[in-house]
Amino acid sequence: MTVVHEGPGLVDRLAAAIQSRVLSGDLPSGARLRQETLASEFGVSRTPVREALRKLQSSGLVTVEPNRGAIVNGPSARDIREAYAVRAELEGFAAEQAVSRIRDEQLERLREAEELFRHSIQGVIDERRRGVERHWSIESEWERANNLFHQVIQEAAGNRQLLTAIGDLHRSFPRHLTWSALSQSTHLLEENIEQHHRVLAAIESRAADEARAAMTQHVRAAGEIVAGQLEKD
Repeated sequence: MTVVHEGPGLVDRLAAAIQSRVLSGDLPSGARLRQETLASEFGVSRTPVREALRKLQSSGLVTVEPNRGAIVNGPSARDIREAYAVRAELEGFAAEQAVSRIRDEQLERLREAEELFRHSIQGVIDERRRGVERHWSIESEWERANNLFHQVIQEAAGNRQLLTAIGDLHRSFPRHLTWSALSQSTHLLEENIEQHHRVLAAIESRAADEARAAMTQHVRAAGEIVAGQLEKD
């Protein structure tokens, strides 16, 4: 049981805890959230749970059904395309800004991320040759490499408002969507890694316009792959 302590802000804490589980993939799209089950799990009464679900409904994360709890909503292909279009511009700007501000140790961390990318895809290729399918997890090498790569560039940009805006977009959707879509094809994974390489090469060359264009193209491409996968499902 995960206990959320009573007191001021209880509804907000409950909403945040439920949202975290949705975004981690622990509560997948279509999952039914029953008030009595959540109240028991969090060690609270049903009233704050009901209010927390209503709060999450206002953000579009769930749909509350009278006397039946709530259903976890999945993003639509349109939601994905719109979010990734905005994210592409923000992250492109971050890459452009990072060119003139990035430190040597941050460049080295980007190179480490690139090596981790290549190691992760080799693991996928080897597993598929043996007939083993790799499932996404927060501990996956690709996920760690991706988080490291984008985080370093955003930090190097040195703009706190930019970090906040990008973070808000990332928290809007379950984190496993990109990996779930890319992992359907070794070719898609290889192209994704090559896109990261082009961003790194532009930053290393101190080519701000190229870094921005490469990052923008990379994020838009990822969004289109995720949207396309949702349209198939």
